[in-house]
Amino acid sequence: MLNLVFMGTAGFAVPCLQAILEAGHRVSAVVSQPDRPRGRGMKLQESPVKVAAVQAGLPVLQPERASQPEFVEHLRSLAPQVIVVVAYGQILRPAVLEVPPLGCINVHGSLLPELRGAGPIQWAILRGHAETGVTTMFMDAGMDTGDMILKRSLPILPEDTAATLGERLAPLGAGLLAETLALLEAGQAPREPQDPDAATYAPMLHREDGAVDWSLPAEAIRNRIHGCNPSPGAFARREEGVVKLWRADVIQGAAAAPPGTVLDASRLVIAASEGALRLLEVQPENRGRLDGETFCRGYRVAAGERWANG
Repeated sequence: MLNLVFMGTAGFAVPCLQAILEAGHRVSAVVSQPDRPRGRGMKLQESPVKVAAVQAGLPVLQPERASQPEFVEHLRSLAPQVIVVVAYGQILRPAVLEVPPLGCINVHGSLLPELRGAGPIQWAILRGHAETGVTTMFMDAGMDTGDMILKRSLPILPEDTAATLGERLAPLGAGLLAETLALLEAGQAPREPQDPDAATYAPMLHREDGAVDWSLPAEAIRNRIHGCNPSPGAFARREEGVVKLWRADVIQGAAAAPPGTVLDASRLVIAASEGALRLLEVQPENRGRLDGETFCRGYRVAAGERWANG
């Protein structure tokens, strides 16, 4: 069994930590981002990985920066054979990467070299990919550029949001990590260099990335809505204010109308440049989420009204 350190923060990483423990490996420490204030009360919240680690009785380290010399020295004192990194949220410097003799292993939520970067799950949906997956790799100093070990693919469903796709990818990544560590322990882990000419990038999403453009085809708009769910959230505007859009269906063969026009005020169907969208879940400004039909009844949506871009 391996002696390792696990570095992770987001919920996507929790199944990987559980898989490591189930395989019997020794986890000398779990490293997670510091507790951050969240919500209306701005109370400090622990990361999902920290919560899981505490429940498992594992020691937790939360450096502000993983490159701090005193933290790197502490890592060395733990003498990990390997460091596993999953959705940690910081770029690791060479001083950290050089600590474990067997290397730092990352579980990345895409089929590398596609979608390198912080938002691979979101951008797989935004760009209309038919499938995505997970890749394990040896980390190097680049942004997701290290040699690949194993890959597994998964189809993207029309109803998938970034949240639901992440929930389906997480256990896939956990199983792949267990296989990877077994190969690494046996000295049989393959190394496949990435083709830089095939690389694409998936940067972190910002609020403006959620702005809906009704002049695009309905499928592209649906992909933006679902890719930005849960964060940063897609949005459009009507005269009464901003409306966040969380889930939608594509409707083909809808009646021709200027993009952004409400075609059906009972089911919240809105015209795009090609086809139309039925908005299944929306959120008016400073209110909770509602299904589209309830929103129509409560907010006096009228056929023929025009919604503006985000």
